[in-house]
Amino acid sequence: MSSTTPRLTALDALHRSLGATMTDFAGWDMPLRYGSERDEHLAVRTKAGLFDLSHMGEITVTGPQAAELLAFALVGNIATVGVGRARYTMICQEDGGILDDLIVYRLAEHEFMVVANASNAQVVLDALTARAAGFDALVRDDRDAYALIAVQGPESPGILASLTDADLDGLKYYAGLPGTVAGVPALIARTGYTGEDGFELFVAPADAEKVWQALTDAGTPVGLIPCGLSCRDTLRLEAGMPLYGHELTTSLTPFDAGLGRVVKFEKEGDFVGRAALQQAAERAEQNPPRVLVGLVAEGRRVPRAGYPVVSGGQVVGEITSGAPSPTLGKPIAMAYVDAAHAAPGTTGVGVDIRGTHEPYEVVALPFYKRRK
Repeated sequence: MSSTTPRLTALDALHRSLGATMTDFAGWDMPLRYGSERDEHLAVRTKAGLFDLSHMGEITVTGPQAAELLAFALVGNIATVGVGRARYTMICQEDGGILDDLIVYRLAEHEFMVVANASNAQVVLDALTARAAGFDALVRDDRDAYALIAVQGPESPGILASLTDADLDGLKYYAGLPGTVAGVPALIARTGYTGEDGFELFVAPADAEKVWQALTDAGTPVGLIPCGLSCRDTLRLEAGMPLYGHELTTSLTPFDAGLGRVVKFEKEGDFVGRAALQQAAERAEQNPPRVLVGLVAEGRRVPRAGYPVVSGGQVVGEITSGAPSPTLGKPIAMAYVDAAHAAPGTTGVGVDIRGTHEPYEVVALPFYKRRK
């Protein structure tokens, strides 16, 4: 297969039968939308949405020193993650730059699953493999071993409960447990990227269509619809969740991104990037870096990544993500801005949209928070 041919998920034929608009995303042919992006977005906020996320990169780490390897390779303290729990963390370069943000699931005492972003899966796999030298641990590429289906939204617990023997009531946020869904084995995780309650189901590719169909049948009566990557982006933006390549890059450390809390200096032993990150933490305290903020438009024009944020004729920041917000009914954006302009309610801030300075209000992130 040539490198220009996009990879297909196990649900590719199904997406086409549903009339999905497909797009090349990180080397995969993925559904962008099935119908209206706004309808898909609002279905997740009010009822439920079904996503194919099989492009995400699963990497399994096993062996007596699996926890020690991950503690060295990543910035988080993986040793303290309990079996059946998950943790958000990052993998950084030696200079502290962010290679990717990750979710790590502890499946057993000596078995972990690292889930990387599709665009970085190979980079993360290569870095973990290189960093495994000297550890009694094995890094395995499991990208072809899983299809990943997400059901997200307030109706998702009821929908999934009708198809599984697993104790969903006892399953906390950022936890995962093995069970069956529609009679097939699955790792059921209470994780997601939408700001809503929901689940991500790791299943064998051969079982993906059966699970998708069962969720569709169970969910359609309560308003579940299939959802593409486009509404996933507006959902995560409203929820203030960073996206690699936009809010996170190799030129930023976690401290530059306002996510210094994921770096655990108190853990035992060295880890890749420790010295550089220590310096970044000190720099951030003495001289605050640009701050990630929310911006809400006063007008209708939508800001896009890379547009300058301005105040008093000076550039004071840059947009990282922007889109119309179906929930707020206005264009919104995330941006890194100078600390002097970062306080919610700061006035006189605008976005340079093709030469016109459009007025924007600075707000605290996230734009949207679900009612518990």
